[in-house]
Amino acid sequence: MRDAPKVLACVDQSHFADTVTDAAAWAARRLGAPLELLHILDREGRVVRGSDHSGAIGVNAQQTLLTALSEEDAARSKAARDAGRVFLNRLRERAISRGVRVPDVRLRDGDLEETLVEQQAAVGLFVLGRRGESAETTQRDLGRHVERMVRALSKPILAVTDEFTAPERVMIAFDGGSMTRRGVEMLARTPLFEGLPVDVVMSGKPRRDADKQLDWARQTLAAADYDVKTAMLPGDTERVIARYIHDQGIDMLLMGAYGHSPLRSLLLGSKTSDLLRAARVPTLLLR
Repeated sequence: MRDAPKVLACVDQSHFADTVTDAAAWAARRLGAPLELLHILDREGRVVRGSDHSGAIGVNAQQTLLTALSEEDAARSKAARDAGRVFLNRLRERAISRGVRVPDVRLRDGDLEETLVEQQAAVGLFVLGRRGESAETTQRDLGRHVERMVRALSKPILAVTDEFTAPERVMIAFDGGSMTRRGVEMLARTPLFEGLPVDVVMSGKPRRDADKQLDWARQTLAAADYDVKTAMLPGDTERVIARYIHDQGIDMLLMGAYGHSPLRSLLLGSKTSDLLRAARVPTLLLR
């Protein structure tokens, strides 16, 4: 099992880490995959905020100052590592209590994006929070790292909200494009949602081939023994999907993510980000 693609949960020291751990433990059990909890120590978060060392430096004092700053940095790094180990051990126990037998924990220094890209060859599913430590103070509804992380990675990413419970009904936002067709095919072969009813929903402007596309999705999932419901709902995608999730009691959303360039998203906005904000349920993002 240790050679199987792992579920990698990205956690920071916020209360969202418990939710990420719960979702990752659920996914690891369903997939029969190893679980790793990864915490990145961001050096930028340990910038010196002490005395002002600018101005004139006395004779022979430069080396003394450099030594003092180095010792301060080493002390901060050690304190961060010690706190990180305690934090990860608590989450490890939480994952065990959720049914994961031997979760791994890893503490790394470095950049989050670089570390995840480096790890992804061995990963089958990433799990991260839509919000993180910085959102505790800013109250952003979508963390600043989410779009950057999703664009950088090629594996599915489960983005969780403030709470997590095992889903009982899932929905795929389907547009008939290559990305969401691959999502349907992935859904048909993964044990992650085995036995759960699936809603396949198209939204937006009416399409001539909508029935054909939905029939293909229905047949593909039915062949994998899913109980499938399909719908074509005209109207603004963000509002339609959010309303459907609420009205039908959907517990988890699957959708394609960030299909357009960052520049286009900057100029015209991102449907992915809009849907993530509107859909108050954990979302599996497909790349």
